[in-house]
Amino acid sequence: MSAQTANGKEVQFYSRDDVAKHNKQGDVWIVIDATIYNVSKFAELHPGGESVFYDEEVAGQECTETFFGLHRHEVLLKPAYQRLIVGKIKGEESVIKVPEPGAASKVPYAEPMWLTPNYHSPYYTDSHRRLQKAMRAFVDDRIHEVAQRCEDNGKRPDVDLVQEMGANGLNAMRMGPGKHLQGRKLFADVKAEEFNYFHELVITQELVRMGARGFGDALQGGMVIGLPPIMNFGSDDLKKEIVEPVLAGNKFICLAISEAFAGSDVMGIRTTATLTEDGEHYIVNGTKKWITNGVFADYFTTAVKTDMGFAVICVPRSCGGVETKQIKTSYSTTAGTAYVTYDNVKVPKRYLVGEDGLGIQIILSNFNHERWVMCCSTIRAARAMCEQDMLWANQRKAFGKPLNGQAAVRQKLAQCISLAEAAQNWLESVTYQMCNMSYKQQSLFLAGQVALLKSWSTRVSHEVADASVQLFGGRGLTKSGMGRFAEEFHRTYKFDAVLGGSEEILADLGIRQALRFMPQDQKL
Repeated sequence: MSAQTANGKEVQFYSRDDVAKHNKQGDVWIVIDATIYNVSKFAELHPGGESVFYDEEVAGQECTETFFGLHRHEVLLKPAYQRLIVGKIKGEESVIKVPEPGAASKVPYAEPMWLTPNYHSPYYTDSHRRLQKAMRAFVDDRIHEVAQRCEDNGKRPDVDLVQEMGANGLNAMRMGPGKHLQGRKLFADVKAEEFNYFHELVITQELVRMGARGFGDALQGGMVIGLPPIMNFGSDDLKKEIVEPVLAGNKFICLAISEAFAGSDVMGIRTTATLTEDGEHYIVNGTKKWITNGVFADYFTTAVKTDMGFAVICVPRSCGGVETKQIKTSYSTTAGTAYVTYDNVKVPKRYLVGEDGLGIQIILSNFNHERWVMCCSTIRAARAMCEQDMLWANQRKAFGKPLNGQAAVRQKLAQCISLAEAAQNWLESVTYQMCNMSYKQQSLFLAGQVALLKSWSTRVSHEVADASVQLFGGRGLTKSGMGRFAEEFHRTYKFDAVLGGSEEILADLGIRQALRFMPQDQKL
């Protein structure tokens, strides 16, 4: 036995023969990745039972393979398990490394091709790469813990985190390119004049890697879809009141379109807004359902029916008569999904967004960007799940060999990875078109492309989710442990297949858009 000082702490070194002597009840050591753990007292508390530690292949023995067949590496990093460390194996080094914050994954196909060594892309510049690295480090250091905590307790995101994102420019950057970025200090020193949709794609895709679908929506999902109508069509007075406080994280906004009788059928909304006799206020009555962030929103960008047809009114909660109730969905309550009731809400006319009668146009103008953002998320989430599958198949043994030694398993991995790669490439192609088209051109030429991409990308998620649960088995249906990412992904991927227009509606939209351009002079 010898000792050495490292990082101010004395580390004891032992031989494997020394460890082997601690092999009986009340005195059990084990070795995991060249680190020695004293599990004598912990054995009594072990969730899997005490007896597993007294097996002759465990007590006093090398247990790295056994451990990683049952547990995630993060378990060893918890303080309770760090306290079990008694030393290291003399002359040996730990092999398993914890990725540094901001580091790219080394697992094949875990990263999009543009982030993979030895590959190239025509789309991404040094600015995008700098943003990606900084964003990943920020998510790992600042957001990940909050996300997991909120997913567990169902509470809204910490307001100070949202405000921090506002202060460093991230909230504004999530709104996409535009005048709102001018003169603003942006995250990772990105310049406003160089910011494009690929920067926004990077931010969105880095956020979804944390495996917390509900929290992803909670973290200003309502802002991403509820604020654009104000920014693009609101009066200067309305913008002054709402835009900066929301981007700063001091106020929260949501988009209120869907109703119990109107989901993808926007024209079916029944919420009404009637002008008062003096023409100074609208009286809003009706309900909205499945409204993301509605539980904690200060403003509701609301689609209504008026005497002029349809309109959009930004209803402040402070007007009174606005009530929100939590809707418990299968992902989590942290997103603040709400049932919203408007009961004779008296809203000053200045909260009208754009013109009365042009509500449908305003609503539709927002859909392309909303659906594209959802494509960014669901496609990257599917790839993150592929990484989990690759790791699991490499370290889990069955029938005497790793899972990836089975041809059937390799076939499932091939299918999932192929779908993720194809989806990312289609997404980047569409994003490039967005960067080179005006907003009007995007509406004209990309509505069908984006609709088909969103419809197909959630089919990709479906296939990946199904295959992942099969690979993880019972663990893929368990909210903790090795398969928790598979369980979360399988439980939540379907949201994107419904929100922002269902798969079926968008597939139909994509073809209808194509039929508009069918040449009449072409025949078989």
